[in-house]
Amino acid sequence: MPLILDALLGSEEDPSVRRLVEAFGGEPASVKERLVGQPAYQSRRLQFASGAEVILHDDAVVAIVLHAAPTEFAAHGFDLPEWIPGLNSGATLEDLKKAIDAHRYRTGMAFDMDGAYAVPNFKNNRGWNDPGNLLSITLTVEAPGRSCRPEDDDCPVCSDLLVRNSDSDGDQNGAAEGATGGAAGMDVERTITALSSAVFAGLLKESLHWVPLADLQPLHASGLMERAESQLTCTQCRRIICLTLFRDSTPTFVYAVLDEARRRPLEKIPPVEQWGDAPRLAKNREAMHYVDHHPGAWFLVEQQGDLFLQSRYWRNSMVDSDVLLRLDSAERDAYRSGGKDFLSELSKRIDKSRPHTEESPYFQRDLSRGTDGAALAKSFAAAIVNHTWIAEQRRRT
Repeated sequence: MPLILDALLGSEEDPSVRRLVEAFGGEPASVKERLVGQPAYQSRRLQFASGAEVILHDDAVVAIVLHAAPTEFAAHGFDLPEWIPGLNSGATLEDLKKAIDAHRYRTGMAFDMDGAYAVPNFKNNRGWNDPGNLLSITLTVEAPGRSCRPEDDDCPVCSDLLVRNSDSDGDQNGAAEGATGGAAGMDVERTITALSSAVFAGLLKESLHWVPLADLQPLHASGLMERAESQLTCTQCRRIICLTLFRDSTPTFVYAVLDEARRRPLEKIPPVEQWGDAPRLAKNREAMHYVDHHPGAWFLVEQQGDLFLQSRYWRNSMVDSDVLLRLDSAERDAYRSGGKDFLSELSKRIDKSRPHTEESPYFQRDLSRGTDGAALAKSFAAAIVNHTWIAEQRRRT
């Protein structure tokens, strides 16, 4: 293990890295290279027949992966007992804890090794208490969850969605540019097309709290926003793609983890009347529109004369959720006379009724339970996007 830990953050020519490479078998069985993101960094993977893998970002070792199971470049799993006494390919999480003799990191299944982390990967991310499910162990200096996993540079779902200007031959992984140290710019229109296709196919999930992908270019062209950003989550690796168009600088395409993505700034999205074309304006006339809200309790929106209330409630002391109701005629009249006070009282009644249970009078009225629930939730989120607590925090960043 010391040989592995000494090599982290070293360049490929560093003596510590060269010693590790020799210990893994010398010449790699295969080498994979690609450019990742924009601005781009070069990801280089040295894959050894012994079952080990060294991952470098811009010539710095960021991760070392010991594959316990066979891979496309290694017919047999890595010889774990030789490097970690007391461990074998059938190890469980408890076996790993005993063999490494390190404290568990505060989240997940990783182990803190005084400046480095050992992260086990089990089959289907489960079964860590059953022998035979260990797939690999990754050694890295980055704390788990603080940044994207280097192993995900080659995610089969999202790694090739960024289209570069020089990719007219269809080679999107940037191997040629990476070999010379260059980085081609991004073809924004083709990249948005690729992302939209992936969303349609269910491979990416578009965030409802940022600029819709379909609105990104029109908003950018209007010049009304300093930075317009869409965020999309990969269903495979869970990385979040942040595509940002700037008023006064080049666009960026960044992979982020949840905490990073939520901290990114975004100003208030201007009304569609200021930037939309005729079809977009027509679509907006039929959409939901924000009316009012009480922080932490409820939101009210309007759509073609109907009023919709999203009310927060608590399932228990730890878990909250919300219901989406269309106000009936009596409730609309009460709102017109009582205003926000009425809605706050209604929200309290909804909470006390435990609306997630069938005994609640609001259970059957909850529109999110219907066949159109997902579409309604998306429309509602678009209507309140500028008024949520998260939106306020983004504007303060």
